[in-house]
Amino acid sequence: VQLVESGGASVQPGWSLRLSCAASGFPFRFSDMNWRRQAPGKGLEWVSTINESGGYTNYADSVKGRFTISRDNAKNTLFLTMNSLKTEDTAVYFCATGSRYDFTLGGQGTQVTVSS
Repeated sequence: VQLVESGGASVQPGWSLRLSCAASGFPFRFSDMNWRRQAPGKGLEWVSTINESGGYTNYADSVKGRFTISRDNAKNTLFLTMNSLKTEDTAVYFCATGSRYDFTLGGQGTQVTVSS
């Protein structure tokens, strides 16, 4: 499993970002995928899950209504569109294969910093 996250940046509260995750080494189009994040000094937190077809999505309460997970199976790429960013969204964001409770990480993550 190889996952390469990108798109992180330093932004101000209220701004938007779109993260990408390029996947290889496994059958992406047949895999559920999820995003997770780790804030400074805290553990890994589940953010969102999408099923293999993209027809089912689920979100943590802390991001519901602001973040959107999506995927392009033709390009083996997972996305996370983040709107109305808050300072508490500051974290390293990782993509992972699998479900909310049974997952595999495969990348270095991408840093998102939200600060005024």
